[in-house]
Amino acid sequence: MNFNQRELMAVAGARELADGEVVVVGLGLPQVSTQLAKMTHAPRITHLMEIGVIDSQPIHPPAGIADPRAWLNAKYFGSYVDVMGMILHRGLVDVGFLTGLEVDQYGNLNSTLVKTARGNRHINGSGGGNDVASLAKRTIIIMRHEKRRLSERVGYVTTPGFLEGERAREGVDLRGGGPSRVITDKAVLGFDDSTRKVKLISIHPGVSLDELIDHTGFSLIIPERVETTPPPTKVQLRYIREVIDPHRWYTGDEVEAK
Repeated sequence: MNFNQRELMAVAGARELADGEVVVVGLGLPQVSTQLAKMTHAPRITHLMEIGVIDSQPIHPPAGIADPRAWLNAKYFGSYVDVMGMILHRGLVDVGFLTGLEVDQYGNLNSTLVKTARGNRHINGSGGGNDVASLAKRTIIIMRHEKRRLSERVGYVTTPGFLEGERAREGVDLRGGGPSRVITDKAVLGFDDSTRKVKLISIHPGVSLDELIDHTGFSLIIPERVETTPPPTKVQLRYIREVIDPHRWYTGDEVEAK
């Protein structure tokens, strides 16, 4: 069955979520992955949006977190304080599911600025990302795989990963567990337990190891045996295409793989 890279990313993200977990979800592919997990193997996930909406069931992709289409059939309508304070800051969030502009070899995420020939271009910034990555039990990052996006060192640490060094995160008393996965359109990446640096978990179908290395801005830790990311199932693709993202706002217009 044919599928594209963004569909595979969404499926790989869904597989990282377990039934019963509490997940703070950003818009875009994190939302697609979380909804897919709830519709398949993890129906008891609690889906939190930082704006204060809990367990919504969006049908059409919203334009932003303040778009009421993101709130459809929610079990609870609250505020930032409810989600980011009463739930996240109390240590009740299992997973923070984020995206960004740039990530480095320690999982530090930049969503604040891009360096250009004309100087720094400032973007949106943290939102709730810093809080989520500081306090969630683990963090999943999902983004495109380009050399300029996977950098040895990010231009700005908006959202902390393992910072830099083996125990750096613990040294500043961040209570969350740090990043567990970086899911891209080329691979699923994890982190080495001792060095806290990015390591290869699996490579997507149709992507060569040389291509992956060439598009990464730092040295990957590569296992002796490289696994292939499992493709989406028919059921997963049907949910993505017909229910979660029928207009293909987040999962369309990418190169197809087989």
